[in-house]
Amino acid sequence: MTATGTAVQAETKSGAEGTDTGTISGGHLVAKALKAEGIDAIFTLSGGHIIDIYDGCVDEGIKVIDVRHEQVAAHAADAYARVTGKPGCAVVTAGPGTTDAITGIANAFRAESPFLLIGGQGALNQHKMGSLQDLPHVDIMKPITKFASNVVTTERVADMCTMAFREAFAGAPGPVFLEIGRDILDGHVPAESAVIPEAGKYRFSTKSIGDPADVEKLADMLVKSERPAVLLGTQLWTGRGSQKAIDFVRQLNVPAFMNGSARGTLPPGDPHHFHLTRRYAFNNADLIIIVGTPFDFRMGYGKRLPKSAQVVQIDMSYATVGKNRDIDLGLVGDPGSILAAVAQATTGRSDNGGKGRDAWLEQLRGEEKRLQEERLPRLLKDTAPIHPLRLAHEINQALTDNTMYICDGGDVVTFAGGVVQPHGPGMWMDPGPLGTIGVGMPFVLGAKQAAPDREIIALFGDGSFSLTGWDFETAIRYDLPFIGIVGNNSYMNQIRYGQIAKYGEEMGDVGVKLGDVKYDEFAKMLGGYGEEVREPKDIRPAIERARESGKPSLINVWIDPNAFAPGTMNQTMYK
Repeated sequence: MTATGTAVQAETKSGAEGTDTGTISGGHLVAKALKAEGIDAIFTLSGGHIIDIYDGCVDEGIKVIDVRHEQVAAHAADAYARVTGKPGCAVVTAGPGTTDAITGIANAFRAESPFLLIGGQGALNQHKMGSLQDLPHVDIMKPITKFASNVVTTERVADMCTMAFREAFAGAPGPVFLEIGRDILDGHVPAESAVIPEAGKYRFSTKSIGDPADVEKLADMLVKSERPAVLLGTQLWTGRGSQKAIDFVRQLNVPAFMNGSARGTLPPGDPHHFHLTRRYAFNNADLIIIVGTPFDFRMGYGKRLPKSAQVVQIDMSYATVGKNRDIDLGLVGDPGSILAAVAQATTGRSDNGGKGRDAWLEQLRGEEKRLQEERLPRLLKDTAPIHPLRLAHEINQALTDNTMYICDGGDVVTFAGGVVQPHGPGMWMDPGPLGTIGVGMPFVLGAKQAAPDREIIALFGDGSFSLTGWDFETAIRYDLPFIGIVGNNSYMNQIRYGQIAKYGEEMGDVGVKLGDVKYDEFAKMLGGYGEEVREPKDIRPAIERARESGKPSLINVWIDPNAFAPGTMNQTMYK
């Protein structure tokens, strides 16, 4: 690599301390690396160690969005990555600034979301002397990142950033961390000696199809299968393989189920989109293809898949394939590319269009219709306090083709997960398998910055909103409008259910009772739109008024504290 992969414009700001014509600072090198990666915004909470990065970002035209807690900055960078397909970036100061961001890093690690966290540090000449906010950040971050390192020379700052970006996208993506000391960021080096890799020449395609022989094997299995089913998971959206998956299921006439960020790959009403019949389909299938989702607790660690079916797993990570459950075939690579290659490999083979599976799909549609009709009275329940299923139904009815749905909470979000169906790819965002609450407001900030023309409807539990809700003010300050809905039952209700189930009614208020907070008034206080809803018939009109307001909004919906989601009641920790 040459020392200057691209021409470096040296700093020429007169009066900037330590700045000489023909030199560049570490903070400006960070900004140039971010610009080369296509990043147009960072999320941050200020600190003295990191301010030269801000100066560099201003010069490079990168927006600096300052939030009220470092956890919010990390979650927002995660959301930015999920929406754009580019890495996000959060910048925090040393010590408590970095430790505050750990939850956001951990959540992105389990969710396989790529973003760079930059943390400050004291100067190298104060190493081990007890400088302000000094902590062993790299050691702390290593277990929950794909790559963690300090940067020890100003010349290498941009190069280390691009190294981190490569690591973030190696195999299954994830977060990375760089610790950069104050002296490294403030330091200046001759522009010609700074290592600045050229945009587009340090990262290349990750669209591998793995072993072509395995592609042929899966093509054979599909052609012979009478009752196949496919589950599309988060990695499909991460790799932007939605259209390839759509082509795959239509060409081969395969029923598709979706979880995580893959929700919306097929819209509601699509003849290959199935929602309520996953267990029924898997129990009756002869071939089950799991794409881009692990056999973790959400999949019953693979134990819910019958031994009578052949099971195939496609994943970006070799470590995930076959973990927790034996499989018949594993393919490692980009999920969308593998599905496209398999579809191509079936061309010209007997019944490659899967016409013989029409009866199988009709069987599933019949069961899907039966379950929908069985559930409908609960979705339309007209009682007060409002049943969470009715709230979920009204939200689902309010979605448009341009609406991204963000969910943040426990029991109320569990209810909604079985009801709300986005209309297209990239329109769903949830915490992922770490189950972190408090992601909602940061996800709104990151997603709306990344896609300002997209409408966002966010559903919060009242307990989860309270964790990061002060950044509603950040949405006001940066003019990031969204429709927020708080399902308010004045409890941490998912945990409340578990305590009652295990220990009796007398434990129903211990550690889980919240105040009756009027979040609509909170929104108004900060300059947003707020409205209170107590009757089911008023939910949809309130959503429409929030939509028309053009402001960040909170609709405070009072829901039944004694209604618990089946997913909550079936959790093994409460048995």
